[in-house]
Formats: sequence, structure tokens, C-alpha cells
Amino acid sequence: MILRKMEATAIAFSGGVDSSFLLYTACEILGNNITAVIFSSQVIPQRELNNARSFARSLGVNLHELSFDIESLDFFHNNPVNRCYYCKKHLFTKLKEFALKQSLPWVADGTNWDDLNDFRPGCKALEELKIRSPLQEAGLKKEEIRFLSKRMGLSTWDKPAVPCLATRIPYGQPITLKKLNEIEQAEDYLHILGFKNIRVRHDNHTARIELPTDYFEDVLNYREKIVDKFKSLRFTYITLDLEGFRSGSLNERKNLNG
Repeated sequence: MILRKMEATAIAFSGGVDSSFLLYTACEILGNNITAVIFSSQVIPQRELNNARSFARSLGVNLHELSFDIESLDFFHNNPVNRCYYCKKHLFTKLKEFALKQSLPWVADGTNWDDLNDFRPGCKALEELKIRSPLQEAGLKKEEIRFLSKRMGLSTWDKPAVPCLATRIPYGQPITLKKLNEIEQAEDYLHILGFKNIRVRHDNHTARIELPTDYFEDVLNYREKIVDKFKSLRFTYITLDLEGFRSGSLNERKNLNG
């Protein structure tokens, strides 16, 4: 009912579980009145951009890409705690301008109900810009979205979350293209080795690997290869986080600092 009332809509599409479910459902209800918009920049892993493009094309949906260069955004380089707010404000302002030119009255994203309970300064920007979040409006939580996606036969139903690469760098440390490239190459290598749901946190010259504790024995079997690869990326120290993977772990430092 929410989507049916929205009619023509531009949907911010990342290729993740939530936005894939939203895009698929919107296409089923509104058909050609939907346009999927992918944000393309240096903070989005190339593999994720390719996956998002493939998924959108498989639906036959109208597809558009909005590119932006993080080097032109001072707030991004400085990496403040509320970086996500400024980023979302910038991106969705551009998306609203695009939607207006295309005569699309609504702009929507894949924010879900669970996001209300997490540290997400970007949500404030969405609220200020009056971006619709149909999944959140419907009260849908992540596990419910995964369940419905699986029932619909969507390949994304069990896909791990892949936030932008800037989230691997502690707040206050400058974000550079060099760091983003090192993070992407390091994570790509771990994916090649078969590891999923991983993060490589970039803390100055240290690479801190986060992955599920079930992988610990396996990752140590690849220790020499991982060290060689990460050293080639100019990391001085390569560490394994003994707490294992947890989303938003860099917020722990923010909380400690008050």
C-alpha cells in the first residue's frame, strides 16, 4: 500500500539486502514508474557496483548512476563523527535534483526499522530532505526482509552488509584515495580466499582484520599469504581482531571517547 501510493519513484539502490528487496517489490507494484539510482564513487567497492548493476538489469528497471568524487568534499577528507550525515545530505540532494528533472515526485531508500536503533547520523539528513523509507514505514526489520527475500527467490537474501569503505577508517583520521584503495584490495583478497562478512579496518599503518570467529583457524592457515599481500599494500602491521566481526566496531572508540 505504501509503494502503490507513491507512484513514480527514484530508489537509491546499493545492491544490498534491503534496497534489493525494495527495488524488486517496487518493480512488481509500479513497473516502469521506478528508476533505480546507483551512487558511484571511490568509497564503493567495484565488486559491489558491478553486482548492483547486474541485479538492476536483471529486473529490467530504469537504471541511472550518479557519480561523485570524494576528493571534492572537504567534510569527507576530515572524517568527522557525523561524516555520514554530510555525505547523505550531499548525495540525496543530488538525487532529489535528478528526480525533479525526471518528473519523479518521490525519492526512496532502503532504510529499515532496525536502523532506528543504530548510530546512523545519515538518517537525520534523509529526514531533513523528506526521503521516503518504505521498509521502515512498514516496520520491517532486517531478518524479516531476509526471510521475504528468500521466499521471493532473491539471490541477495543472505548477502552480508557491505557499507562504504570509509567506515573502515577511524573517525578523525583523514580519508584518502590511497587508504580506500588499500582497503578495497585487502578485502578483495580475503574474498578471493573464500572469506565472507569481513572488514579490514585501516588504522594508520595497521590493518585490523575482522571476520567471524568460525574463520579464525582457516585464516591462520593462510597467514603467510595474507601477510605477504597486505605488506605489498604498504601495511606495516597486520592483526586479527580476537573479538571477531561486528558491524560498526569503530563506534566503540567513539563511545569510549564520550
